[in-house]
Amino acid sequence: MVKHGWARQAGARVYDRQFILYQFSREKVERGDFSAFLSRFGTDQLPKGSALARMLGSMAFAVEGYDADPREIYAIPAVRKFYGAFHRAWPYWLYFCDLNQDSLKTMVLCCLPSLGTVARHGRPIVGVGLDPLELLRWVAADFLPMNDLCDRAGLSERAVYDRSKAVFEYFGFPYSAPPPRA
Repeated sequence: MVKHGWARQAGARVYDRQFILYQFSREKVERGDFSAFLSRFGTDQLPKGSALARMLGSMAFAVEGYDADPREIYAIPAVRKFYGAFHRAWPYWLYFCDLNQDSLKTMVLCCLPSLGTVARHGRPIVGVGLDPLELLRWVAADFLPMNDLCDRAGLSERAVYDRSKAVFEYFGFPYSAPPPRA
């Protein structure tokens, strides 16, 4: 299911653009079927130039049908398997995902090979534990597909720098590279 709305990305060049929330049904997740998404947003269907530039940071993803499951979405094996296969087929998450919400983090957690739980003394809530190096490797590997789309969109060096910095900060990594010269 695709839901559209209008949004502006904070801190970036402002474009009026459509925001897309793409929801995969539980049935599609359990069948590993993202073909409807690819028929609409596969590499061959994506625009070039300014039309693609307007799509930067314009998507969020969700799975529906797991509300009654007490586990976190990234702890459900079917969802982990689905997002892993989806990422292998369409590795453009860093380009398209909206960094103002947590859907990208959830998807990435599904793709990481190992997760654990972290309990803190005196706190009733348990958090997810992950290897920061695994996360950094995953993010770093996804810069190539992101940069390919940035080139296809004709983004400036500064726009690519800004997106790269935003991605690093989204995942809590420092980013100290100097901006490109104007």
